[in-house]
Amino acid sequence: MSSHFTVRPARPADAGPLAALRWAFKHEDHAGRDPAPVDPPAEAVQWIRDRLDHGTWLAWVAESDGEVFGQVFLHLVEKVPEPYGDNAPLGYVTNFYVTPSRRNGGAGSALLTAVARYARSAPLDTLVVWPSERSDPLYRRHGFRPPEELLELPIDT
Repeated sequence: MSSHFTVRPARPADAGPLAALRWAFKHEDHAGRDPAPVDPPAEAVQWIRDRLDHGTWLAWVAESDGEVFGQVFLHLVEKVPEPYGDNAPLGYVTNFYVTPSRRNGGAGSALLTAVARYARSAPLDTLVVWPSERSDPLYRRHGFRPPEELLELPIDT
């Protein structure tokens, strides 16, 4: 396996590998629990392909020797227009994952750098993320900080 990698914007044709990484990511999150997924990966492939194709979601991949081994997704959250110019959308960062064998090799940092570069050029107002305990230090190294103002209302179903 090569230690070199590239980071590039994801394309709709990447939907298969991206869905496979999503399933690996969630399987890792559910370790020790019921291992039977309830949704087939084919639905995720179509969902990802559609959103990348229509531009409603953006994503970046880390790849080496033709193998996609890392990803990060970005969803643009529009604001209601207002007259004083603060109309730039927010960016919701999610589905950030690097396969375990490729962690701590710089791919995660490179993926976050690509998202931040896009956010600055777009320009976006803010990037938001709900980090895991494991990913929190990486996000903080890249400048993510707890917000001064944020409230949430969990909706119990």
